[in-house]
Amino acid sequence: MGLLEFWKKIEPDKKKSPYLHTTYDAFFTFMYSPDSVTKGGVHMRDGMDLKRTMVHVVIALQLCYLFGTYNIGHQHFVAAGQYLGFLEGFHLKLAHGLIKLLPIFIVANVVGLGIEFIFAAKKGHAVEEGYLVSGALIPLIMPPDIPLWILAVSVAFAVILGKEAFGGTGMNIWNIALLSRVFIFFAYPSTISGDQVWVSGFENLAAGTTADYSWWHTGLCNTLFGWLDISQFQAASTAVVDGYSGATPLAVATVGGAEALSNTFTWNQLFWGTIPGSIGETSKPFIVIGALMLIGLGIASWRVMVGMILGCAVMGMIFNAWDANAFMSVPWHQHYFIGSFLFAMAFMATDPVTASSTNRGKWIYGFLIGVIGLLIRVFNPGFPEGWMLAILFMNTFAPLIDYYVLEGNMKKRMAHA
Repeated sequence: MGLLEFWKKIEPDKKKSPYLHTTYDAFFTFMYSPDSVTKGGVHMRDGMDLKRTMVHVVIALQLCYLFGTYNIGHQHFVAAGQYLGFLEGFHLKLAHGLIKLLPIFIVANVVGLGIEFIFAAKKGHAVEEGYLVSGALIPLIMPPDIPLWILAVSVAFAVILGKEAFGGTGMNIWNIALLSRVFIFFAYPSTISGDQVWVSGFENLAAGTTADYSWWHTGLCNTLFGWLDISQFQAASTAVVDGYSGATPLAVATVGGAEALSNTFTWNQLFWGTIPGSIGETSKPFIVIGALMLIGLGIASWRVMVGMILGCAVMGMIFNAWDANAFMSVPWHQHYFIGSFLFAMAFMATDPVTASSTNRGKWIYGFLIGVIGLLIRVFNPGFPEGWMLAILFMNTFAPLIDYYVLEGNMKKRMAHA
């Protein structure tokens, strides 16, 4: 009680200091749940308010963050032919991953939350919690060497035009994290596509290119590792080996089909995620754990997830029967383990604001994402990954799906009446 009273005493005046009050309110509501109830004879209270719902989604992403951070470093040293065992050079891989990921996380959240604070102060209301999830998702769907200024522009675009222009949290039509990624893809495609962007720490992946280490590597980290008498970063001896391309499994399958995929990556690599790709989208077990957590908490809809799995399976079987090109030869079930299918299914398609809200609508919505996403993946050689565009497309039609589902339900009830 003493701490609560202290916080109430230092509350800034809302009219005199709107920005300071907005900041205060954001931290206060983060620590304390509302103590108010609706007026009337019966009251129902739930400790899971919006802010805590968002926090649980962020918690579900933490295993993806841990693995993604380490995999950044692992892919860097695989490109150099060093520490090829996953746990070899553990401290170097983890340090390199943190050096690459932390600036991305900081920029994504400072820009996004900064815009949220400005709009909240101007409107005179509390900070909306929706960006907690977007700020956690955006770093995970980016390549590790994304230019920070491009990331900042994309986040500002997504938050201002994709969210605040529609009224803020709960009013946006499209998923904010995906809007940020799609902005980069169309405005700066070379920074988020191709084989060069998925492996960090090199100016390019040409054989013999030495590592591009910063002061954080050779100064801070090497000093610490020197004290501990363990191996350090060596830019001169860390160079890309002959024959290394940095291609993702999706890029390999697009060109060479199932045979090229099996010759390049093992099943364990595809399953555990020790492959090039977006920071948080490679490790399938950790994504599934996060998905099960969201389902168990009642935050994400299992109907959307299962519908998406079925849609991808049906479209994949059709392509396997058609077999008109190399990519169509990829077995339908392998599409779940290459690219970002599972991450998109668990954390993007299930966004409760932009997805369908009726039970039948969720099945339809998820199924069509699976179908359309695989169509884009197979038929678009310039962009062999379709889930981002498929989800944004179905975000647009989610209200229409719900409308017809509700109309159908009302007609059935009227007929019985």
